[in-house]
Parts: sequence; structure tokens; C-alpha cells
Amino acid sequence: MQYVYNTKGTCSSQIIIDIDEHSKIENVTFIGGCNGNTKGISQLVKGMNIDDVIARLEGTTCGFRSTSCPDQLATALKQIKEKQN
Repeated sequence: MQYVYNTKGTCSSQIIIDIDEHSKIENVTFIGGCNGNTKGISQLVKGMNIDDVIARLEGTTCGFRSTSCPDQLATALKQIKEKQN
């Protein structure tokens, strides 16, 4: 299933997330943001369980901001979990 999340407080504007039937991440695409960093995050989380990604990335900040692209990914995944339940 594909989900689109509109980010808040980051350079990226959207995150497109593909989740398989076992709650594992198949693909993540950031729209905007730091190209190399967002590609790296996408590769690192591929194949991971939603809960593991949330636990690792939630609360990550970027400079003076209270959030970051990884934190926004965790927020998006939390919303996806809520929709699945």
C-alpha cells in the first residue's frame, strides 16, 4: 500500500511510503530535502518493520528545528499504523 505524507517543518515537502502486507517498508521517497541524506535514509529503512523505524528515528532534530526528515518519516509511519488498526 502506498501512503503520501505532507511534512511539516522540514525542507522536504512530502514523503511517499510503500508498505507491504507485513508492515515492512518497501520504498520511501522524499520530495525535496537534502538529496543525499534523504536517499540514504530511504535505503537504510528499506525492508525494516515500521515499529523499528519509528523507534530509531522519532525525535531526531535538524539544526535549530524541533523536527527533521527522519522525524517526519517516523511521524508518517505512526499515522500509517493508526490507519491500519
